[in-house]
Amino acid sequence: MTMDEREVKAPGRLRQVGPDHQSRRIDNYLFGELKDIPKSRIYQMLRRGEVRVNGGRIKPFYKLQPGDQVRIPPTRQTLANEPAPAGDFLKQKVADSFIYEDDDLVVLNKPAGIVVHGGTGRSWGVIELLRALRADANAWQLVHRLDRETSGCLLIAKSMPVLRRLNAAMVAGDLEKEYLSLLKGRLPERRREVKAPLASHRTGEGERMVAVDETGKTAQTQFETLREFPQATLVRVRLLTGRTHQIRVHAAHLGHPVAGDDKYGDRDFNRQMRQFGLRRIFLHACQIDLPADMGLQCNRFAAPMPEGLQSVIDRLEFC
Repeated sequence: MTMDEREVKAPGRLRQVGPDHQSRRIDNYLFGELKDIPKSRIYQMLRRGEVRVNGGRIKPFYKLQPGDQVRIPPTRQTLANEPAPAGDFLKQKVADSFIYEDDDLVVLNKPAGIVVHGGTGRSWGVIELLRALRADANAWQLVHRLDRETSGCLLIAKSMPVLRRLNAAMVAGDLEKEYLSLLKGRLPERRREVKAPLASHRTGEGERMVAVDETGKTAQTQFETLREFPQATLVRVRLLTGRTHQIRVHAAHLGHPVAGDDKYGDRDFNRQMRQFGLRRIFLHACQIDLPADMGLQCNRFAAPMPEGLQSVIDRLEFC
């Protein structure tokens, strides 16, 4: 244990399951209750019978029911010292990003430069900032993720039942997501669909990369040209599947990488785009459509393009 860490012992506890957690797997429930405990340790507790439901042992796939009594044993953990409080600047950026809210759902126009969830090396993400801003946000959950430098529509469910319905819609392909992106060069066709499986791997330095790989997961992306410039093309992108870095890898696979992409992009093209004021990856989640039969008050959400990206388009028009 280093000087920047401390060991704490959390007491055992008894939790009664409420209706929000109906049919939730016990392992997923414990991941939420024991956020600082490694998943391997949680599964060990389940195997050893240290976690009990209604006094009995259970398997990791057991589905909770309202009224279940969950006994969580005492845990010992090594924690980093408490992170510094979130700065007012970050909290205000998130507070200003609300584009919709009702009893079930929050939709943000996520600013670029903020991760959606805190983790290794980053104490504060969007969800932590929301909980710092709002006393009623402790139960809120991310429905999906956006990369740190990607801006745009981000869905947050206010309860587990809403989260489960939205997750089911995503799995069924009923949640439609569209993006705006600037690609290198000109696409030969105004509409192009890419069907190329994607697989993830780690480089020798430990960096996660995604590549087109026949052994990977199915991935499908549609590109539609909106405006053409001498050096680049503004496109609307529709995701038919939701794989990590899907747009970026499929665009590079076409030979038209995303502007500002320092992982899969073209260095010379990125350098050229910086002359037009581009300081980040040009990828913006502009619209999300939810199924009409979900019973939500609103089903379509749109996020305007940030000024920084719009100014790049304006400069390209006059070059």
